[in-house]
Formats: sequence, structure tokens, C-alpha cells
Amino acid sequence: MATQADAQELAALRALSASIGLNPHMTQAAGGNTSLKAGDTLWIKASGTWLKDALSDDIMVPVAMAPLLKAVEQRDPAADKPQAFAIEDLNPRGLRPSIETTVHALMPQRVVLHVHCVDTISLAVQADGEAEVARRLGDIEWAWVPYFRPGLPLARGIAEKLRPGVDVLILGNHGLVVAAETVAAAEALLHRVRSLLARQPRTTAAPDIAALTALAGDYRLPADVEAHAVALDAESLDMAEAGSLYPDHVIFLGQGSVVAKPGEDVAGVIARLGAAPVAILFPRAGVLMRGDASAGADAMQRCLSDVTARVDGEARLNYLTAAENDELVNWDAEQYRQKLNAASTA
Repeated sequence: MATQADAQELAALRALSASIGLNPHMTQAAGGNTSLKAGDTLWIKASGTWLKDALSDDIMVPVAMAPLLKAVEQRDPAADKPQAFAIEDLNPRGLRPSIETTVHALMPQRVVLHVHCVDTISLAVQADGEAEVARRLGDIEWAWVPYFRPGLPLARGIAEKLRPGVDVLILGNHGLVVAAETVAAAEALLHRVRSLLARQPRTTAAPDIAALTALAGDYRLPADVEAHAVALDAESLDMAEAGSLYPDHVIFLGQGSVVAKPGEDVAGVIARLGAAPVAILFPRAGVLMRGDASAGADAMQRCLSDVTARVDGEARLNYLTAAENDELVNWDAEQYRQKLNAASTA
């Protein structure tokens, strides 16, 4: 770090990052990222690492900001591989910067927090989400950015929407970005925005564990009991079955959600599909996860319940298109993140 003040801010950012990472309503699995600008260097969370580990593991990577911003401005495909801009002398472990490094570099503020807040996502997937956010955020300087694939496409989309003074971004079908000059100010803004966007989830009955156990075969119960809610609420179930709502769902769980038909057990679902999905939703009973499902998959299955329970049941939703789903599944940056996730939970 350039100065003692920078080092103190980075320590504060690590503490805040860990706190964010421990809150499943704020971010999940390896999702979300935080950063600090110190002179010409951007310190940002490494790809595939979890924010909750920020105090116990070295998850921050230094990136040379000027050449990265030049690549974004020139629409250079190199900007989609931020590892090319990592400062090797300060990165002995060879960590890869987050694919969303360009988002952080574009924001002029010194501290940037990007979270997959479930309240924000529940608004960001609604066709009327922008109007609802406008009603809630009032005099906060914010901008709505429609969905783009994370990386260079999202960076270009943000560049088109940025204007002086904007310190909050709502990313369509994705999440929330807040930015400020200090870690303390960024944390305060994050909590303020989250409170303004908070939505009460629909309540559900308890899962039928006995029925799920009888259906399970080689599958298992999810890590969090909250993950069952999407299968226990008719409106949430319809939303999940209709498609993919945000990128991390596709990355960790596959495209859309698999819903068992009446009378089907796990073996029947697999026989019908010709493949074993990561998760299966059993209406009015709950959810089962494939035996080898990663910790990231468990986190995202809970996220699906938390998000859909907050979406207005009457709202029209924007789903990722087939092309957008395929783009995520076949994307090198996310294949790398998945590889790290699998290794860390093996």
C-alpha cells in the first residue's frame, strides 16, 4: 500500500468485507466484491474467493488502474481479462482479480462495494423495478443499468449511465453497487440504501423433511433450511420454474430451476431429464440438492428462495434470455470461478 492511511483503510475494508460476506441477504458464495483505490492501484477481491474470508485469507489483488481504464474506453477485449492488469510484484499468490474489476475502476470514488443484496435483486428483476427504485431512493444520486454480462459489457453499460455525483448503481438482474470516499461512508450508504429497498418476504409452511427423505435417492437436504421456501410458495415456485433471474444462479445451479412433477422422486426426475440437476424443487415439500453440490450451489439455492419470496407476485419479470444463459455457462471467467469453488469445497 502507498501510505499508512491506505493500509488502515484496506484493513477496514477487509473487516467490512467479511461482515458483508457473512450475511446471506447481502451476498452469497463467491459473489459480490469490494475494492479500494490507493493512488494508481486498485485493490479488489480475487475471483472465486468469498468475502466472508477477508479477515482469514488474503483475498485482495492489486490492479494497475490506468491501463485497465484505457482498455475499457477502447473496448479492448483485454479488459475482459483483468488478470492481465494485476501487479505481479504485489500478487505473490497469482490471484486473478474479480471479473467485475472494471466496474470498480470506472467508479471515481475511492471505495466501491458491489453486493448481491436479495432485496435489490428482487426489484432488479421486475419489469417495473426502475420505477419502484426511483420511488424508494428519493434524493439519493443513483443510476439504473440494464442487464449486461459481467465484465466489459457491463462496464460499458455503466460508463453510459454514469454522471457526476452518482454513488449508487442498481444493476438490472444483478445487484447493487455503492461507492464513497471512505470505508465508513461506503458502509453507511450501503445500509441506508438497503433499508430503503427492503421488502418483506412472503412466509411459508415448514418443509416436509420426511417426504423429501423418502424421495431423495443420492440427493441430500440443502445446507440452509431457508432454501426450501421457493418450493413451498406457489408464486415463488412459478417464478423459479419460468427461467433464470440473475447470473450467479446460472453459474452455480444451471439454467432455470427443475421442478418435480406429481408423483416423481429423484430417480424419476433424472430419468425424465436424462441428467441429474444440481437441485430439484418438490412442490409443497421442499428442495433436494445433488450429493456433490458445492457450497456455492447451496448458497445460491437459498438465495433463490430469498429473492423470489420478496418479488411482487403480480409483477412481470425480466428473465435472462437463452443467449445470455449460454454466454454465462461457456464463459472462461466463470468456469475459472467454478473450478476454484469446487476445489475449496471438495
